[in-house]
Amino acid sequence: MDQSTKLKLKKLANNVRQGIIEAVYNAKCGHPGGSLSIADILTYLYFAEMNVDPNNPKDEGRDRFVLSKGHTAPGLYSTLAERGFFPKEELKTLRKTASRLQGHPDMKGVPGVDMSTGSLGLGFSTACGMALSAKVSGDSYRVYSILGDGESEEGQVWEAAMFASHYKLDNLVAILDLNGLQIDGPITDVMNPTPHDEKFRAFGWHVITIDAHDFDSIEAAFLEARAVKGKPTVIIAKSVKGKGVSYMENSCEWHGQAPKEDLYLVAVADLKKIEDELK
Repeated sequence: MDQSTKLKLKKLANNVRQGIIEAVYNAKCGHPGGSLSIADILTYLYFAEMNVDPNNPKDEGRDRFVLSKGHTAPGLYSTLAERGFFPKEELKTLRKTASRLQGHPDMKGVPGVDMSTGSLGLGFSTACGMALSAKVSGDSYRVYSILGDGESEEGQVWEAAMFASHYKLDNLVAILDLNGLQIDGPITDVMNPTPHDEKFRAFGWHVITIDAHDFDSIEAAFLEARAVKGKPTVIIAKSVKGKGVSYMENSCEWHGQAPKEDLYLVAVADLKKIEDELK
């Protein structure tokens, strides 16, 4: 990846993180930690990888995206706003009465959302169905889905993984956000789902492991996934929960709560510092 493209993506990802903090702070609730950890992946998907058009969000030929860990909706909403699907100012209405930006994605109300998610494992299963539909219909669109590492403790995830391998869904890319933490603590303490790479290989998937915050690695992974034939691909993205906000990084405390004003200002300052460094 050339340096100008990388710099552009870094700036966009930081904008996405700023939007996440604004949304959660104004809502006084939400899930910032896991939203921040996927900001770089979401940025790459919507600004470099996927065929989507904010002016025609229901285009039948578009690539599909499913946020299976639906509680990190602030991350998706901020990315969609940054891409132009709706005004950024609307992020401040997150979870408010009559807002279309509710705590989990709503495909009927939010332009750019392809699946309503929240029940863990359901979104990934739906993504598999979308990919099979494209195969049956002879359509060329690709399907992408982000899963949480805590979500991978759900049995439905592995049923879906078996399904995708059985039907050779090489138009499907799953991204596992491996930040190592869930609401109750480290995933290895709560219900250890590791090693993810060996398990997905055993289920017949092509496995790629990357640094979730390095755009060279991200680009290489998605290019490799496009070249894989006859099996689905999972990108295991090793990430930092709360990435970009000093006190949120690697802390399960910020899985599902919003900062009060003093810590909101710290978060704003942290991200503004990154913004200034990228100029």
